[in-house]
Amino acid sequence: MFSETRYAMNGDLRVAYRASREGPRDIVFVPNWFFCCELFPELPSIRGWVEAMTSLGRLIFFDQPGTGASDPVTPGALPTLEQWADSITAVLDHLGSREAVVLASGGAFGPAALFAATYPSRTTALVVLEGYAAPWTERTDGVNSEEVLAALAAMWGTGEVQHVVNPDMPWNEEIRATWARHDRLAGSPATFALVRAVLSTIRVPTLVVQHADDAFTPPEFGKYVADHISGAKYVEVPGRNMYHFVEPWRESFQEIYKFLTGHQAEVADDRVLATVLFTDIVDSTRRAAEMGDRDWHALLDAHDAVVRVQLNRFRGREVNTAGDGFLAMFDGPQRAIRCAMAIRDAVQALGIQVRAGLHTGECEVRGDDIGGIGVHIGARVSALAGANDVLVSSTLRDLVIGSGLEFEARGTHELKGVPGEWHLFAVASA
Repeated sequence: MFSETRYAMNGDLRVAYRASREGPRDIVFVPNWFFCCELFPELPSIRGWVEAMTSLGRLIFFDQPGTGASDPVTPGALPTLEQWADSITAVLDHLGSREAVVLASGGAFGPAALFAATYPSRTTALVVLEGYAAPWTERTDGVNSEEVLAALAAMWGTGEVQHVVNPDMPWNEEIRATWARHDRLAGSPATFALVRAVLSTIRVPTLVVQHADDAFTPPEFGKYVADHISGAKYVEVPGRNMYHFVEPWRESFQEIYKFLTGHQAEVADDRVLATVLFTDIVDSTRRAAEMGDRDWHALLDAHDAVVRVQLNRFRGREVNTAGDGFLAMFDGPQRAIRCAMAIRDAVQALGIQVRAGLHTGECEVRGDDIGGIGVHIGARVSALAGANDVLVSSTLRDLVIGSGLEFEARGTHELKGVPGEWHLFAVASA
């Protein structure tokens, strides 16, 4: 969807950028201090938002000098606010873009505001997400900024910072690892921009969107920005995240869409409540070595056929299969459990045993694939199952009480990458 990383010249500094295919308008995302355009568009956490935004036009990401893939700067000569604003000009010029929607998040509001005030003819609109107009260290709401910033700095490079500032974002080990890599490659500029002086000079259509319960950038910050830009529209949406491009992002996007187009967006919800089923053959490595490749592949084909028959019978959808395992999803938890039991019983005629793990939770639908914390939990439950086990989470067990299914407690477990302790149960009978 995005071009390879290219470079525009901001004076004698190379500014790295990537752009999606052309659309009805250009939208340049002005980055914060910690950004890497090489990785950012591919982060699983922002995939849905990126796809939605590219329906509005060509989306452009770039790294400010001193960050990401752009040229480094020396600590004694950090870029000025004006130089950071000039990066926007450099990227748009390199793309041959005459004007663009300028989209800024958090601390990126400074250079975005200066660009909009200096180049109103090149600014179709200014959209501000969780913006603020003064250094974060000058807070007057009782928060000890120095302590908070020191704590965040100590976590930098682990990915955990993103979890702290976006508590509503789905989180698991895979998500943490992708953010950790992004953060390590993003860099760490050491300056904040004072932008209060330029607010009153902005004369372009401006939208300020703010999460109502963001503890790091409270609504008062966004209200100040909107109150000091002539004609700016201020909108508050539910949420605690600092970022508007991770889940849940749809309400914020709908405000942007309506502001830019005058129409209401039709955004498909790609998060669904589903029951996920993982199955795999017990001792498959040993069996494959004993049987040899040819016989083992014939057995796998027979196993796959049996599993698919049962999935069709119980209205399950095969998501993917890898080696000797299946991932499937169901819209009914009881059918999912009965399907797992039917698979377990049917494959015994082939002389093999399987184990199964199930969980009901919110899943992200990614085309034909699914992901998210619900899938992650299902995989962890399956990993704890033994031969012929149909192991379920307490969440799933509670949903089928009264169905006639009986369960045996299998203790409390910590699931790797999942917060808290989880009570697991094995299906005892039908």
